Order: sequence, then structure tokens, then C-alpha cells
Amino acid sequence: MKLRDKLRGLLSIKDSPHKVAMSFAVGVFFGISPLIGLHTILALISAWLFRLNRLATIVGVYITNPWSIIPIYTFCTWVGALLIGTDRVIPNIDWSHITLSSLVSELKFLLLPFVIGTIVVGVVSSVLSYFIIKKAIEKNRGKQV
Repeated sequence: MKLRDKLRGLLSIKDSPHKVAMSFAVGVFFGISPLIGLHTILALISAWLFRLNRLATIVGVYITNPWSIIPIYTFCTWVGALLIGTDRVIPNIDWSHITLSSLVSELKFLLLPFVIGTIVVGVVSSVLSYFIIKKAIEKNRGKQV
């Protein structure tokens, strides 16, 4: 299924524009969050707790997918590094003698920028996506009348 088809499906959900946009925005936040591996379950729990539209929430979560996760998380880590003033963003890794423990040791300094960056970018992205999706749904429904 293409992205265009998913967006058409999102615009045609029979809930209020606010509810669909809020559901999508919550999904976007969890999709970008640093809780790798828990995105879908946390989004579904939130959808259930706050009575959001599960489909719209899942579509928002999967904004982060196997093709987009590396660019998104790289950008988020860069933003986090800028926000906390980290000078060193690219690690000096000796690839000829790499081990799992040396890789973890070399990348440890990126954990805080990653967490801060994903939270900040996630919040900003979810707020922006709320307004974009709400406006798109309202515009789409105005054309149908």
C-alpha cells in the first residue's frame, strides 16, 4: 500500500477531524519516541486509554518505518546534540578492531542527545501533524459536501 493510499484512508475515517488528527499526532509522537520496540504497543494503549482512533494512531506510528528510521533518528540525535551543546557527534571508531563492547562504549555519549532529540522532535512533529491532518480532513470533507 502506497503512502498516498494510507493518507487517503486517513482522510476518510468517519470520526471528527479533531479526533483523527489527535490520534495521528499521538501516533507520530510514539513513532519518533526513543522507546524503540514499544512504539506500536504504547500507541495502542494510549489510543485505548484516551479513546482515540486506533487506525489513525497506527498510521502515525508507522511514519517511522524501516526506510525512514535511520534518517529520522539521525536528525533527532543531531537536534539533541545541538540542544545540549555536544561538540562531538560523529564517534571515532576503530573499525578494524570493533567489538560490541567497544561499539557501545564509543556510542554511549550519544544516548542523551538521542533521547532529548527524539522527545523534542517528536513533540514538534506531533503538534505540526495535528494541524496539518486536521486541516486536510476539513478541506477533504468540504469538497465532498
